[in-house]
Amino acid sequence: MEKPTSPETRVAQYDFGMIGLGVMGRNLALNIADRGYSVVGFDKDQDKAQALEQESRQRNILSVRELRAFVGALKTPRAILLLVPAGPAVDAVIEELIPVLSAGDLLADCGNSHFSDTDRRTRRLEEAGLHFLGVGVSGGEAGARFGPSIMPGGDREAFERIAPMLQAISAKVNGEHCMGWLGPRSAGHYVKMVHNGIEYALMQLLAETYHLLKEAGGLDNDELHALFSRWNQGPLQSFLLEITAAIFARADDLSPGRLIDRIKASAKQKGTGMWTSQNALDLHIPVPAIDMAVAQRDLSALADERHIANTLHTLHLSGDPADKESLSAPLEQALEFAAIVTYAQGLSLLHHASQAYGYGLQLAEVARIWRGGCIIRAALLEDIRAVYANKPDLPSLLLAPAFAQKLIALQAGARSVLKLAIDRGIPVPAFMACLSYYDAYRRDWLPANLIQAQRDFFGAHTYERTDRTGVFHTNWGQ
Repeated sequence: MEKPTSPETRVAQYDFGMIGLGVMGRNLALNIADRGYSVVGFDKDQDKAQALEQESRQRNILSVRELRAFVGALKTPRAILLLVPAGPAVDAVIEELIPVLSAGDLLADCGNSHFSDTDRRTRRLEEAGLHFLGVGVSGGEAGARFGPSIMPGGDREAFERIAPMLQAISAKVNGEHCMGWLGPRSAGHYVKMVHNGIEYALMQLLAETYHLLKEAGGLDNDELHALFSRWNQGPLQSFLLEITAAIFARADDLSPGRLIDRIKASAKQKGTGMWTSQNALDLHIPVPAIDMAVAQRDLSALADERHIANTLHTLHLSGDPADKESLSAPLEQALEFAAIVTYAQGLSLLHHASQAYGYGLQLAEVARIWRGGCIIRAALLEDIRAVYANKPDLPSLLLAPAFAQKLIALQAGARSVLKLAIDRGIPVPAFMACLSYYDAYRRDWLPANLIQAQRDFFGAHTYERTDRTGVFHTNWGQ
C-alpha cells in the first residue's frame, strides 16, 4: 500500500495510534497494518521511531516525532494503544495526552499494568470524558507480530469499537480468535496478571524437571532435547515445553558447547508473578505453586550467599544416576500432575477474584483465549475449557470429576519423583507445593483445630466447635 506523503493527506486519516515503539509496540503496529488498518506510531526515543519507519515500508504506517502531530493524524473519535513500561510511565503518557484529546477518545493500555492502577486510570479518564481499556497481551515478540492472545477489560461499548481489529490481529485456534472481552474495569489486566503467575509456576516446574533429569538421571543436552520433544507430542504439549526442548539443542555462538551451559543460574523477574502472590494473599486464596516460583527466583538471585552455603553444607546424598527410562515415565506423570494443579490454583484465584471485584469472569472464555498465542498455551486448556463450559461456577478445577480421575492416576508418579528428589537433596519446591496443595485440598480434616486452640490459648482469639454453634473461649491456664 502506498503511503501518503504530503501533510494534507496525513490529517485525521489513520485508524489507530500506537504510543511506545519498543519490541512489543513496534511488532503490534506492524501486525495491525498487515491486517488492513492504518497506524500512526509515536515514541520519544527517536531510534525506536526510526526503527518502525524502516520496517513499515509498503504498509500504511506513519511514524511521527511530535505528540500533537500524532494526535492530529488520527481519525476521530480516536483510538490509541499504549505499550510503555508499566508504572509511572503510563501515567505520564496519559497526563500528556489528556489536554490534546477530545471527549469520546479511547486509550487502551496494552502493557503489564497492575490491575489497581488500571482501575485508578479508568476513573481518571472518565472524569476527563475519555474511555480507557486495560488490555492484557501475551505472546512475546513473535506473538505481537503474528498473533498474540489478547485479554481486554473495561467499558464494553468502548471495547466494541476496537474489537474487530483485536480479533484480526489475535492468534487463531481451530478458526477461533484468541481474544474476548473479559469484564469491566481491570478484568483484562487481572486475568493477564494471573496468566503470568501461572507462567512463573510452569517455568519453575520445567526447571525442576531439568534439575532432576540432569543430576539424578545424568541426561546430557541431546537426551534432554529428545525427551522434552517427545513429551511435547503427548498430553504435556505446550509452548513452554516446546521452547524448553529447543533450548537444549541451541549451540553457543561464542564458545564451544551448548548455550544453556553458559547461562548464569540466577533468574530475574519483572514482578507480575509477585503481584499474583500478593493479591492471592489479600484474597486468602492459596496459590503455593506460584508462591514457590517467585521465591525460587529470589533465591536464585542470592548467588554469593548460595556459593558460601555450598561450602558449608557439603552433603553426600547423591547416588549413582537413576535409570533414565525408569525416571522419565514417573517424571512425565509428575509434570502433568503439577501442571494441572498449577492451572487449578490460578483459575481458583480468578474465580474468587471475579466475585470480590465484580468482574463476572467466564473461565471457559479465559481458557479459550489462552489456547493460542500466549506463553501458557497448552493442549490441557481444551479440557479445562470444556469443564468450565459445563460448570461455569465451579470454584476449583480439582472438583471436576474428569480432572479428579486424572490426578488420581498421575499422583503415584509425583510421589515417587519427590521421594527421589528428597533422597538426592535436589530442591523441587514447586513440585512439593503442588502435591501438598493437592493432599490438603482433598482431605476432609486438616489439623487447623490445633491452630484454633493455640490462638485461643495465647491470645483469647476464641474457637469454633464441631458439636455446637457459636464461638467459645477457654481459660487454658487453669
